[in-house]
Amino acid sequence: MAKTDAGASRRHLMFGAAGTLLAAPALAQSGYPDRAIRLVVPYGGGGQTDIVSRVTAEAMGRRLGQPVVADNRPGGAGNLAAESVARATPDGYTMLVATMGTNSGLNALLYRSIGYDSARDFTGVGMFCTTANLLMVHNSIPGANFAEVVAWIRANPGKFNYASAGVGAITHIVMEDIGARLNLDMVHVPYRQTTNAMTDLIAGRVHARCLGIPEGDALRSVDSVRPIAVTTPAPRAEWPGVGTVAEVIPGFEASTYFGLAVPSRTPPAIVTRLNEALQAALKDEDVRAAYRRVGADPADPHTPEVFAERAKRDGERWAPLIRRLNLVAE
Repeated sequence: MAKTDAGASRRHLMFGAAGTLLAAPALAQSGYPDRAIRLVVPYGGGGQTDIVSRVTAEAMGRRLGQPVVADNRPGGAGNLAAESVARATPDGYTMLVATMGTNSGLNALLYRSIGYDSARDFTGVGMFCTTANLLMVHNSIPGANFAEVVAWIRANPGKFNYASAGVGAITHIVMEDIGARLNLDMVHVPYRQTTNAMTDLIAGRVHARCLGIPEGDALRSVDSVRPIAVTTPAPRAEWPGVGTVAEVIPGFEASTYFGLAVPSRTPPAIVTRLNEALQAALKDEDVRAAYRRVGADPADPHTPEVFAERAKRDGERWAPLIRRLNLVAE
């Protein structure tokens, strides 16, 4: 199939941070930066991604001596934003908020055609935070914890359904991974509008939803649903008493990263300068606290090469599942 061939051409599933750093012939001009830097955010304003991106942009701007201006370009699960940055001049004045879809090669598998190659077109700068998920279940499904809910699903094959933000969304892939590991017969119900998914969960028309941890805040006072597990290795302080998926699937962890990438062929000295500013921002406790307020976990400061390895590792984890299920995003 054409889609599988496109995925195979990206089988390394990492953007070329280390390779580009070694190969780029130019050095950054000593005056860099001498004007504003544009940070292209692949989602709309007001959400978790937008908030953490703007916090990062502001903190880096203070350290670079020039503003870093967030530019929201939603559409195609990040594809529109990624394509625009891939085509930008590689001079350090355009950055992308890199995600698992755009920079671990997953969108190349999920979408029939995209206008960029994550391995060829980007150089990673660094990761600034990760986000995890929360599994909410309607009270019509019995069970005091995740293990008991799993037992009910096994005893009632095909009767349990769950909502997601659409085919190929991380919330869908996480549930498919759980189902595959535990051999569960569950029905996927994709939604174009996540507000409709929330409404149907509350009403019991769907039994469960995997959603971003901060999204669960809106359901804290809803009597018809309850949190049943988080996808982090350890329980979350903001959800006391809620266990982990790892209690049933040892070692299970599912998180999404957010980082920074620039067009390939960006001079290595510029990448280094941006990474230094990011590392300094990540050591700022005010920045880290701002991430935590919206349910994001601050990344430890590290090099572009470490970020590239994380992107590669995530691609290697999720790509086989996407291929096996032959998922095609809408």
